[in-house]
Amino acid sequence: MNPSGGSTRVTKVWGDESDVVVAAVDWAARRVVRPSDPRATARPASELAAATGRTVTAEGIGGAAALELFDRVLEPATRAQDSALNLAYIPSAPTAAAVAFDLVTSAANIFGGTWEAGAGAIFAENEALAWIVGLLGWPATAGGCFVAGGTVGNLSALAAAREYARRRVDRPTSGWRVACTPEAHSSIRAAARILDVDVLEVEVDLRGHLTGDALQRAVAGADGVFAVVATAGTTNAGVIDDLDDVADVCARHELWLHVDGAYGGAGLAAPSVRGRFAGVERADSFIVDPHKWLFAPYDCCALLYRRPELARAMHAQRAGYLDEIDREAWNPADLAIHLSRRARGLPFWFSLATHGTDRYAAAIELTLATAATVAKAIRGSSHLRLINEPELSVLLFERCGWTDSEYRAWSHRNATEGVILCLPTRWQDQIAFRLAFVNPDTKAEEVIDILETLR
Repeated sequence: MNPSGGSTRVTKVWGDESDVVVAAVDWAARRVVRPSDPRATARPASELAAATGRTVTAEGIGGAAALELFDRVLEPATRAQDSALNLAYIPSAPTAAAVAFDLVTSAANIFGGTWEAGAGAIFAENEALAWIVGLLGWPATAGGCFVAGGTVGNLSALAAAREYARRRVDRPTSGWRVACTPEAHSSIRAAARILDVDVLEVEVDLRGHLTGDALQRAVAGADGVFAVVATAGTTNAGVIDDLDDVADVCARHELWLHVDGAYGGAGLAAPSVRGRFAGVERADSFIVDPHKWLFAPYDCCALLYRRPELARAMHAQRAGYLDEIDREAWNPADLAIHLSRRARGLPFWFSLATHGTDRYAAAIELTLATAATVAKAIRGSSHLRLINEPELSVLLFERCGWTDSEYRAWSHRNATEGVILCLPTRWQDQIAFRLAFVNPDTKAEEVIDILETLR
C-alpha cells in the first residue's frame, strides 16, 4: 500500500511500471522548460525506420529503450510548434503551466463526456468557456464544450444549424446550402461534404472581407440557405469579416450565423482590436482554438452556442446504456459530434486560473504590437512590399522582383537551418510571404534582421 492508502500500480499483466512512469514524467518536465529546437523537421519514414528498428514487438523493447528512441529520433522529427521563430501556418505557443497540466489531465484519466463521470473537470472547463462567453457579449445562459479542433467545431455547429433549420422549415433533407466566402477555412467545405449540403460562395471585397452587401446579393434569390459562416481572423490573411453587417442580413433572412474565430477569436481579449469584432455578439455559434493564440497545447477548440438547447437537439445520443444520463446536467457529449472525450479544456483552464485573464490580454497585445512593428519595417523597406495592412497578427508581404522558386528557396534554406519558419502562400493569385505572430516570445527586432537577408 502507498502512504495515502491506495495500492501501488503493480499488476500481474504489466508488472511494476514505476521506473517507466518516473522516467516519462522526468522527460516531460525537462521538455516543458527547455526551448524547442527550431531545426526540428519531418524525416522520411525510411530514415525513421532505419534509426529506430522495430518498436512494436511481441516481447516489447522496454520503457527505457522506447523513451530513448522517442527522445533521440521521434520527437526531433516533429516540427517545433512553440519556437519563437515558427511563424508559419498558425503555430502554437502554450504556457508552461498549460503543458504541465496537460500531463496532469492525462494522468487523471477523466471521461469528460457526461457530468456524472466528469463533473469536476467539466465545471472547470465551463469556467474557462464562461470567460469566452463574456468576451463575446453573450448571455450567461450560453455555453458549449471543448472539441479536438476547429474542423470538429465548425462541423458540429453547422450540423446543429441544419437541424434547427430542418425543424423550422418543412422541406426535403436535400438541397440545403451554407454561405461562405472563398477565404473561409477549408474545414467549412469539408463540413459541407460530410453534411451533404452545398456551398453558396459569396464574393469578397478587395481586402478579402465578407460584407453585408455581398451576402445580401448572394442569398436574396438563393434557395435552401440555412447558415452563413463568417470568419473572425482568416487563416491566410488575418481578415475579420464585416460581422455586424453580415448579422443584419442573417436576421433579415432568418439564417444561422456561425463565426469561425479559430485563430483570430483570441483578439476578443485585446482591447486594442476588440472593436473590430463588432457584431460577434449577434452570432448563433462561435469557435476559437486555445491551441492557436490562447496559449494552450494541442488539441483544444472551444465550441460555443448562444442557445445550447439547439445543439442538444442535434447531438444528444440515445441508447439503452445511456438512459441513466441526467439530461438536465451539462453533458459535453450532447453538444458536439462526439461521445467519448478527454477533458481537453483543463490545461487551458489551469493556465487561465494560474496567470489570470489580464496576463492573457497582455500577451495577445504583445503579439499584436510585434506584428505591427514588423509591418512598419516592411512598409519602410525598399525591397519588400506589405500587401495588406494587418487587422490582427498575420502579415502578408512580397519580395519585389522575385520568382516563385526564389521564394521557396529562401524559405526552405532558413527552415532547414533553423533560422525562421516563414512559408510562401498565395494571395489573389500572387505568391507572397506570410508571418503569423501568436508567440509572446517572438522578438520583432530578430524577425526584422532576418527579413534583411531577403535583399
